[in-house]
Amino acid sequence: MNKQLLKKEIQQFINANLNADLHSLLLKKSPFPEVSIQEIVQQIKGKQVAQKKFPFLLKEGIIFPPQLNLEQSSSEKTALYKSRILKGKKFIDLTSGFGIDAYYLSESFEEITLVEQNAELLAIVEHNWNVLGRKAKFVNQNLEDFLNENKETYDVIYLDPARRDHNKNKVFLLEDLSPDIIEIQEKLLSISNEAVIKLSPLIDLKYLVSVLPNLFRIDIIALKNDVKEVVVFLSNQNSGKIICHCVNLESHEADFSFDFGSEESAAAEFGEPEKYIYIPNNSVLKAGVFNVISEKFKLKKLHTNTHLYTSNQKITDFPGRILEMEVIEAKQIVKKSQFNIISKNYPLKPEEIKKKYSLKDGGESYLIFTQSKKGKIILKSV
Repeated sequence: MNKQLLKKEIQQFINANLNADLHSLLLKKSPFPEVSIQEIVQQIKGKQVAQKKFPFLLKEGIIFPPQLNLEQSSSEKTALYKSRILKGKKFIDLTSGFGIDAYYLSESFEEITLVEQNAELLAIVEHNWNVLGRKAKFVNQNLEDFLNENKETYDVIYLDPARRDHNKNKVFLLEDLSPDIIEIQEKLLSISNEAVIKLSPLIDLKYLVSVLPNLFRIDIIALKNDVKEVVVFLSNQNSGKIICHCVNLESHEADFSFDFGSEESAAAEFGEPEKYIYIPNNSVLKAGVFNVISEKFKLKKLHTNTHLYTSNQKITDFPGRILEMEVIEAKQIVKKSQFNIISKNYPLKPEEIKKKYSLKDGGESYLIFTQSKKGKIILKSV
């Protein structure tokens, strides 16, 4: 970690180049002999990422790590969500990385330990926490070695495993992560009441249930309808029942919880479009509880493969969008009109629909191209 980056004139240069062409900047010589142009560009990239993911770090004195460490870091919003559901006395993050999750989670615990094998990255985190006035014990050690030597117990263990292999290709199965979650899960629960693990949004939920015998909770976390994380909770005190929570942060949509496995016994009712069309958010779609949604909210599903629902009543606690719509004929579509176009279980993609009907994208009105049990239909917002 080069603390020369914190010099006033260097910080001024970094801030003045936040919108610069970084490829061109890398071809130039650093105007400061004490820092390289690569180090400067790394700080510019860090601030660019921070503007979107964790703006609380946009303050004087903060140093940013390489881009790969920033990419896997949780956003401020998802970290804040997790901090609201985890609490206790002693907390340890075994793969602290850039420490965004740990920073927010530390607000709910008295004693904090961060373990990170990358000495340079850990030094940056420790420096930043000092700047932010947050205390912790920082341990620079390989996770496996730490677990073998550790004699303490914790209320909560947190992990965010590396999801790239030695060739930097993305991996998803728990046994392919670093650390191997399958291999260490029993060890984790021997020193903690609860282990919480952040995973890829692409992970298969049924696979998780099959390989994690102590699993008792799954949270699917979306941010503005983009699924960002799947977080699993393990405990030796689990009852065998698994609760799944679907949340869509930065929206006004209700959270949705269900018993994992209930989809198999649930039955959907089918029907043609009524006054309101219900579109589940992406955290619910990731959960795959299409029959449960129909049963829980007493909604009719349009088609087996169309995950849209309908009712004549407006149900305000539905976890997704609710649109008042009517069925129209294709000849009623006015060319050059502006619509938000949705295609669900329909042969044409939105771009193809726009081209076919000469439509503009955007605005406040919706067109949904989909299928019901009776065939293809077009729905227009009222």
